[in-house]
Amino acid sequence: MLLTGGLKSLLPHVLRRIIRCSRLSISNTSGMAEGYKQANIVILHKSLADDFEKFCHANDGPLPLLYRSQPGDWKCPSLSIDSDIRTDCLQYRKYEHGACTGSLKSLKEYSEQLKDMVTFYLGCSFSFEKAVQKAGIPIRNVEQKCNVSMYKTSVPCHSVSVFHCNLVVTMRPVPESKLEAAVLATSELKEAHGAPIHIGDPGLLGIQDLSKPDYGDPVHLHPGDIPVFWACGVTGVEAVMNCRAPLAFTHSPGCMFVTDLKNDNVRSLGGGPQVHCISQDPLHFSIVSAEAAQKINTLETLIGIDPGDRGIMYLQHQGELLRACLAMSHAGSVLITTGFPTHFTHEPPEENDGPPGALAIAAMLQALEKEVAIVTDLRAMDLNKKIIEEAVQLGILRKPVPLLSYQRESADSALMFLCENGNPRRPRFDHLIAIERAGMAADGNYYNARKVNIKHLVDPIDELFLAAQTIPGITTTGVSNWGGYAIACALYVLHCCEIHDRYLRRAVGFPRAPSKRLCWALPSVTKEEKLLKTLVQLGVRSGKTASLEMEVDGLPFYNTHSLMIEKLLQEAQH
Repeated sequence: MLLTGGLKSLLPHVLRRIIRCSRLSISNTSGMAEGYKQANIVILHKSLADDFEKFCHANDGPLPLLYRSQPGDWKCPSLSIDSDIRTDCLQYRKYEHGACTGSLKSLKEYSEQLKDMVTFYLGCSFSFEKAVQKAGIPIRNVEQKCNVSMYKTSVPCHSVSVFHCNLVVTMRPVPESKLEAAVLATSELKEAHGAPIHIGDPGLLGIQDLSKPDYGDPVHLHPGDIPVFWACGVTGVEAVMNCRAPLAFTHSPGCMFVTDLKNDNVRSLGGGPQVHCISQDPLHFSIVSAEAAQKINTLETLIGIDPGDRGIMYLQHQGELLRACLAMSHAGSVLITTGFPTHFTHEPPEENDGPPGALAIAAMLQALEKEVAIVTDLRAMDLNKKIIEEAVQLGILRKPVPLLSYQRESADSALMFLCENGNPRRPRFDHLIAIERAGMAADGNYYNARKVNIKHLVDPIDELFLAAQTIPGITTTGVSNWGGYAIACALYVLHCCEIHDRYLRRAVGFPRAPSKRLCWALPSVTKEEKLLKTLVQLGVRSGKTASLEMEVDGLPFYNTHSLMIEKLLQEAQH
């Protein structure tokens, strides 16, 4: 019996021969033949092969196809010399009609059946371990001398014919300071699953307990470690079980086929992926390309100018636009509030600074097929209904946005509004956005810019934002009217980012191509001009001057607001 010492440096063909002779005292191939590609194995009847290949291409994150054999071919010449798939994995599993009916050291006794079967060799995350270690990142399962942890998730793969299942992932603990290095080290190794598909709270993948993996061994996290999840080839095992083929074989999870191919150390041009924390509770990080992040930071800089000398630069937090838009990109449901009744002597008292930006965000969220609603003052419901109806007629919105109101009736009113039946584990919204909205002062009143108390005109919607801070899973953002335009443009940039798109869809399914619908949803000078004219007709006034002219907050629409919209669009689309 050969012990594990020195196996890391063995050449793959030597390691395969040792495995073939059953002379290894190891239970998995993690850390073996460092720097060489390893492969998951799926062996199916030839009648299922074409559909399984399509299934792999449709879910190439977990199932990167390295090689497909001909029926009865036990070799894979493009991956290895002197190999025999019947003997060269540490352990195999046999499946009959979807049930695992045995673990085997060799498939030689099934040689006759294998003549009508096709072998699929699929990429494995063990292949990137050397690259991760070179980046100064510990491989905890290797340190702890155990198999990697593998978990079934709640994420459905793209189905093809009889092949369907949820994504399976591997988890590797990574020190928080090394998260970006881990993403950079793996993102270009697409045949080894590429970049992570989730970083942070396992519950967001439907994983309830990290100490109870579905495959492999539990791996202990060190203080400061973050759970990082990669797509896993054991997804193919789940698909094999669900297809209920009369006979099928796979490798035993963790017991890979070791190829003769080295990993290519490829680095993307123009800067690699960036990692950003978008929520602390639950802990959640997102990934975006350096190029997209730079565009969004430029959008933030553009809206930071202060032509009215209002001191807004002191309200801006660098990087907040990117963080907020990443959170919105992951959100399924977004709640927007706007409406500042600053003109208390007029009817309606609302100013026109806020609604245009709010509708710009709503239009983009609709195009991204997210749920979006607007909450406003009860007394302003009819006005906002008219504004939304006009926005649909003008082509700004695809469909009406639901209008909600909020009143404080009890101590838990905000919780009841934000969560189903007041259950903080079931929030109705993932993200809240306030645009040009009054907040309560220390004395319990609400004031306009001239320090006039307008409490009688304002519903306590700001309570929702305070309550949201105590509810896991809800993030919040406060922006200006221009910030609303910038958010719409930034969400478009994220949609066009291949790196972010892959992370959003967990590397299953197909990449999203930028659609005409999204281009249509972007704000434009023409649309915003029509909307401002509508607001004027409805008696909604400029904030600073109370003028019913083509201006917002005392600044002319033409050559100020229109120019800002043009600059934002140019940056988002170039």
